[in-house]
Formats: sequence, C-alpha cells, structure tokens
Amino acid sequence: MAQVLAQLPEVGFRVPRPVRAGDGSWVVDGWTASRWVAGRHDLSGRWPEVLEVADRFHGALSDLPRPGFLDRRTHPWSVGDRVAWGEASRPTQSRALDPLLQRLYGYLHPVGLPSQVIHGDLPGNVLFAEGLPPAVIDFSPYYRPAGFATAIVIVDAIAWYGASPDLAEHAGDVELLDQLVARAAIYRLVTADVVSASQTTDWVLRQAEAHRPILELIGA
Repeated sequence: MAQVLAQLPEVGFRVPRPVRAGDGSWVVDGWTASRWVAGRHDLSGRWPEVLEVADRFHGALSDLPRPGFLDRRTHPWSVGDRVAWGEASRPTQSRALDPLLQRLYGYLHPVGLPSQVIHGDLPGNVLFAEGLPPAVIDFSPYYRPAGFATAIVIVDAIAWYGASPDLAEHAGDVELLDQLVARAAIYRLVTADVVSASQTTDWVLRQAEAHRPILELIGA
C-alpha cells in the first residue's frame, strides 16, 4: 500500500504520502507513517463531489494487479465483501438483519464487470480543504469493479449521512448500478451481522432501519 500511495499520480485528488524510516523501510515494528494532509470531513451537500473523487481515484488505480494479501484477510469487512460477491456464505445471526439480507440475496444476478483495486470505505475518508483538491485517506483496498466503490458511497450516504436516494442519479453512468448497490448493502449488513453478537439490540436495529431505504431504492 505504501509503495502504491508513494507513486500514485494525484489527478484531482490528494493522498497522504507515506514516509520511509531512516533505513528505507515502510514498516517499523508494525507501524507506518504518512504525511499530514489538510482538510475536514465535512460532507454536507458534497456527495456528488465524493462520487467524482471516487472516479478520479479509481482511474489512477486501474492498472494495479490484484494484491495477494486480500486472500489472507479475515476481519468482518472482508467477510461481508466475500459474501456480497458470492465467494462465501454464512447463516445470518441477527433476526433483525436476516429479512433484509434475504431480500437482497434474492435480488442478485451475476455481473460480468472487470475488477480492479478500489477503496472499500470512501464515505468516511474524504477530506475537503478550501483551494485544494479533496484528500483520500485511510486506503482500504479491495479488488472489485470500480462501480462497487461508488455503490458503497451511495449506500453509506443514504444510510448514515442523511443523503437523498436521488444521489444515485449522479452515478447513472455506472453499469449495473442496482446490482452493485445491492452488493454494497450486503457488504455492510453482513459485516454488521458478524459483529452483532457483541453489540446492543438497539445498535442492530439501527443497522436494519438505516438500510431499508436502500432496498426501496433498488426495488429489492
């Protein structure tokens, strides 16, 4: 990741450039360092700009090979991602989440879109500063169609940031957007289900209620 971000051309966006240690290594005792970037996580009314940043950022990543370390990840988000793309299955633990997930599973059909390296958590990781291009931080790499990253932005914006479902109209050129949005919702809901046993009932219910508008948006 450090090698990628150190060389990535910043075309309409900024990234926190990684910093090598004195001996030239990127990682020391499990830690990495990067340069500070100016900006605030102020997304009110700026979701179309976030979608534009997603396009530019993923355009810069489009030629990267698939990272081998993705196969070794076992954290809840990786589980959600694999289930969303039919690479794994798991019984749903939460009664509150199961009806939504079953509707989404029934909505899916195969997509044949090409995959590339994407940022799988853009909504909370774009910073804005006056006079500067937006900054993309906390790179969370996955290997999926670029439109999947756009779909994650749409799902999170509607579920957690009060964005209107009309936001999807700003991504009307994304092929098979409804299928990608369905997979983005599965990605988030399965991740929530994986950790649900350690959360309160209210937390799980909030997850379900927050994502209901997504199912209405795509007609699932």
